[in-house]
Amino acid sequence: MPWNLNSDIPVFIQIVEHIKNEIVTGKYKLGERLPSVRDLAFEAGVNPNTMQRALSELENTGLVHSERTSGRFITEDEDMIKEMKTSLVNRQIEEFFKNMEKLGFTNEEILKLVKQYADK
Repeated sequence: MPWNLNSDIPVFIQIVEHIKNEIVTGKYKLGERLPSVRDLAFEAGVNPNTMQRALSELENTGLVHSERTSGRFITEDEDMIKEMKTSLVNRQIEEFFKNMEKLGFTNEEILKLVKQYADK
């Protein structure tokens, strides 16, 4: 089933974010080999060149590394994964607060609503 990609953001950036999410949620483990570019492109429903660009971006960040004849692997740096997870969480929280503020809620009201939701 193709990934849920939209036209608002460049596709390769969405792929990078998707793979990051799969790493922090544990779908891909530390040191695990990623599927081939073609397999990932087929799974995502994108051109292999687009997938290659996204994987190159992940390599530039150090999250993924290549082994010449063996493919691409997830980093084994546990601290890097933890930092990435924290960064993703902070971005989600920031976006949530900005959206709630656009609706006219104060920080105190937002926190109260979140607590009420969590207590359900």
